[in-house]
Amino acid sequence: MNDKIIPALSFIAVIMLFNQVLITEIQARVGVPSGSAAAEPPPELSVDVASLSSTAQTVAAVFPELRNAKTEEDVMRIMLPSGTPEYSKKLGGISFSNVEASLNYLAAWYPTIKEEVRKDPELWNRYMNLATRPLGISCEFCCGVGPQGVDSSGNLRCGCKHNPALHALVLGLIKYTNYSDAQILREAMKWKTAFYPKNMIAIGLQVAGKGSAAANLPSMVGGC
Repeated sequence: MNDKIIPALSFIAVIMLFNQVLITEIQARVGVPSGSAAAEPPPELSVDVASLSSTAQTVAAVFPELRNAKTEEDVMRIMLPSGTPEYSKKLGGISFSNVEASLNYLAAWYPTIKEEVRKDPELWNRYMNLATRPLGISCEFCCGVGPQGVDSSGNLRCGCKHNPALHALVLGLIKYTNYSDAQILREAMKWKTAFYPKNMIAIGLQVAGKGSAAANLPSMVGGC
């Protein structure tokens, strides 16, 4: 391997580890539960998905508790996920406790779960109804594709790991859970917050009317 590549890869690994440690420390500071405490299904939500046209609107709709957030810490407590989601085993063992490994798994799983869902017209149509809308299921903060991560045919608009990972999550939840579209969007936004803490918490702060600063959070977990 090229002598210049090894130090570069080592540096990237250190940055990824630092980001994960920093998020864990912030979760502990604001009182986000860890471990099995996160293994609960999302709450029932009444959301008109067709009325949403931006990531900010999706965040406001699927995190209604942001309306009652009184501090920046409240926003982080609501949006920063931790522990193991209750659908973990159905989706390959993914966990908020290891965002990097979960990101890599979901991105690699994307082609397989996409083909599985495509074989069922009802499930595929449901996925397309979510994926082809500007709802925030995308890598908009690192690759600039905006809040829509696939085109009208269901093909990825960007191939960085975050984009297929988010879509694999949505596809997996459609196939292996009984979640409503709103519940699926909530989980997608939780994972997007895990991938892009700084940007997503900034949106949450704006939704809650608490400003937009999230300076102490890493911009991105995982590489493009």
